[in-house]
Amino acid sequence: MHNPEIMWTTLEDSLCELGESPFWHPHERSLYWLDIPGRAVLRTRGEIGSPSARVERWGLATEPGCMAPARSGGLVIALRDGVYRVREWGGELVAMARVEHDVRTMRFNDGKCDALGRFWAGSLNEAKDRANAALYCFDARADDGVAPTLTQMANESTTANGLAFSPDARTLYWADTAAHVVRAWDWDAKANLLSHPRVFHQFEAKPEGWTPESPVRYEGRPDGATVDAEGHYWVAMFEGAQLLRFAPSGEIVASVAVPVQCPTMPCFGGDDLKTLFVTSGRKGRPAAEIERYPASGAVISRRADTPGLPVNFFED
Repeated sequence: MHNPEIMWTTLEDSLCELGESPFWHPHERSLYWLDIPGRAVLRTRGEIGSPSARVERWGLATEPGCMAPARSGGLVIALRDGVYRVREWGGELVAMARVEHDVRTMRFNDGKCDALGRFWAGSLNEAKDRANAALYCFDARADDGVAPTLTQMANESTTANGLAFSPDARTLYWADTAAHVVRAWDWDAKANLLSHPRVFHQFEAKPEGWTPESPVRYEGRPDGATVDAEGHYWVAMFEGAQLLRFAPSGEIVASVAVPVQCPTMPCFGGDDLKTLFVTSGRKGRPAAEIERYPASGAVISRRADTPGLPVNFFED
């Protein structure tokens, strides 16, 4: 099903250095996403595709890694040094929890909320020389007056990515981009316990000396991910110019070509959750690649046969 003939639409004025963390806000009927190195939060205003549609950008002082909408309004955002809360667009960022990693060499990356309103965020090692990144969970609802903190749920990663939850809240997926692997855990959502870690899919490593012009096939490495209403896991394959759709068994059931070399994360949106949005990157990419894929760094979209799941809201 690797079909480059499928038509994609590029969202006007959506260009980023490295787009990430997209989600569809159902109350605002807006798409939100981040530009990590561009240090910005972006969102659409007006109906996408209409003459009145526009993109708003809100600049930040440091790199955002991931974010989620909050039930009571605003956003929860993981910045380099911790988890922050903002009540309104462009408002004051208030720290809720600090992370105990070296902010000179590490930062938060991929994350989202689970169905119970907890915010999950994974970190990355910018030098990619050690597997010292981790996956954290933050529950803002303190018990017995104890201040909420970040709880480490998994570790031994280099570049945290691909976080997603199965619709039945029994499986958690988490990728390590640098290791070319997606792992899965059994998950007791109510108790918030992970068990039985296993390899969901191991991809082939990048061939030595590979470039997009190489005759050798490289399917890419796993970046951001989402799950659809049928419980299938969709992952963006960075440098692979494709999305892959996995059955819960781990079998690849579809490959969808995208008009960018470096897709970064998919999400489902629109009123029926059947519009597939994909962020992408262009920072540091070769000029020939940008010429071949001018949509690199933009948000692209197309219709999907299977709907996604509504975004999970942060509860505080």
